[in-house]
Amino acid sequence: MDSNRPPGIDLHIHSTASDGTYAPSEILSRAHAQGLAAIAITDHDTVDGCRQALATGVPDGLSFITGVEISAAPPPFFPVSGSIHMLGYGIALDNPGLSAILARLQDSRQRRNPRIIERLNALGLDISLAEVIHDGGTPDQMGRPHIARAMVKKGLVPNFDAAFDVYLGNGRPAYVDKYRVPFDDAVAAIRNAGGVAVIAHPGLYRSQDDLMGDDATAAFAAKGVEGLEVYYPEHSQRQTIHYSDLADRHGLLKTGGTDFHGGMKPGVVLGLGYGDLHVPTALFDRLQAAVNRRSRCAGTAAKEPGKDGT
Repeated sequence: MDSNRPPGIDLHIHSTASDGTYAPSEILSRAHAQGLAAIAITDHDTVDGCRQALATGVPDGLSFITGVEISAAPPPFFPVSGSIHMLGYGIALDNPGLSAILARLQDSRQRRNPRIIERLNALGLDISLAEVIHDGGTPDQMGRPHIARAMVKKGLVPNFDAAFDVYLGNGRPAYVDKYRVPFDDAVAAIRNAGGVAVIAHPGLYRSQDDLMGDDATAAFAAKGVEGLEVYYPEHSQRQTIHYSDLADRHGLLKTGGTDFHGGMKPGVVLGLGYGDLHVPTALFDRLQAAVNRRSRCAGTAAKEPGKDGT
């Protein structure tokens, strides 16, 4: 860590429990070695990474908050293609409602993957589901990134991006649409599990010239959304300023993270993004305070961050 650089946080990290290439224990070790103040593991549609991290034990000096990233259907007032990714922080890992939604998403993924493989085979590409699993995917969490990585390994495409650009991306010949949780259900599941719902990387849903505005933000807040992911490697400076101002105007929390996937996203460094991302520690303190207020309102005791999670 640069001694002149203040400690930062990373609240958007993926582990081997979903489509990352580092185990939760490795993520904890790396975050601690880099001098990060706090992290959240936010795997796609699963909390297994959080469970593994807590079972490993969070190093002294590093705060940890539970997290998840849920693929939700865009609400009618915000019509965009694909999913709205909802980050949930401070969630109870064994909440029945949340567990049911995550199980539904995992089941959908398991049924989607064979259909993608069938389309690739029909296009003349020799690849099997067994090969993807052997290359590091797991049946309940395997998705397009795992298939893309296996395609690169077999020499079917020159690189990871080409797999999506030519075959797996939306509108490409091997693309199969996926199930998305209704937006209201995703937010309710996070809140009912004691968590705080945050819209991930809002800048990715609109171009720089078509930024999410006040009307949509107010509508999201009315639905129970409590924060925006302001700091993100793919956000331009203009977008970062815009979403920071938007959060301030609507009384929303600000969060930030790298969307770290290890080898699945080469070039993105834990805690630093492409090298210039810095998410202020104060944002974690405010997020933790919001989670603690939710816990008190629910009549449950908040746990100490950095030791056994939230």
